[in-house]
Amino acid sequence: MWIDTHCHLDAPEWTPDQRAQVRQAARQVGVGLCVIPAVERANWAAVRELAHQQQDAYALGIHPLYVPQATEADLAALEAELLHHQHDPRLVAVGEIGLDFFVPELCEPTLRAKQLHFYKAQLRLAQRMGLPVIVHVRKSADALLQGLRELHRWAHDTGRSPIGGIAHAFNGSEAQALAFVQRGFALGFGGACTFESAHQLRRLASSLPASALVLETDSPDIPPQWLYVPAEQRRAGVPQGINTPAQLPAIAQVVAGLRHITPQELARINRANACRALPKLAALLPGE
Repeated sequence: MWIDTHCHLDAPEWTPDQRAQVRQAARQVGVGLCVIPAVERANWAAVRELAHQQQDAYALGIHPLYVPQATEADLAALEAELLHHQHDPRLVAVGEIGLDFFVPELCEPTLRAKQLHFYKAQLRLAQRMGLPVIVHVRKSADALLQGLRELHRWAHDTGRSPIGGIAHAFNGSEAQALAFVQRGFALGFGGACTFESAHQLRRLASSLPASALVLETDSPDIPPQWLYVPAEQRRAGVPQGINTPAQLPAIAQVVAGLRHITPQELARINRANACRALPKLAALLPGE
């Protein structure tokens, strides 16, 4: 059985009926559980309802791409939402949070500072709630790690245990990868590592300790190589392939090949690591 640790099943690419069909198609190829992260206040209710409808898991948070329009009231609302649903077994993390220093507009000093503020505020909220985090990493690994170091000091000073989680769609250096792992994080690998040109990412997927890896699709985004349509073809009118959680076993086949293990062994590794990174998942596994 596969766990897709990052799947935006609520995305507007699908109607409600299509979402059910997409989820059923994934179930038919062995994807028994998906984690559906929120990205902004406006979709918190949608991801929660969808997770319950599909017997999946969800996370609540404010994504860095949505920070420009977010307010302090949204942070207060997130705290209230997490408190209200703290006993929901399907609420497994605070996320998707993090930093994005790839998009040029978000690197403007004011927005960069706002991103950092929202990231650190959500880290502390997760710490207070005793929940792990699902972290967006794009050209921002060092700043994310600095935030985690600051959180560790704050947790130590307040008598709390450090939190872990998942560094989603990780694509940094080996040193950065190991720094996340040392702080109790798993690293999300998905469609990007299916590209033969992704040399550094494939090296990480093959050489990191097995305990470091979890699998994800980030559907409908980050399509694997076999769904990807190059920019010149998209300009000519060919639509980009839409990723779905049903692609996870095929993505896993690539990762298993890079590590020279069987897909069955990788499925066991993914399940164990996902449950360690997001402990409330264990009670949701089919048959548990």
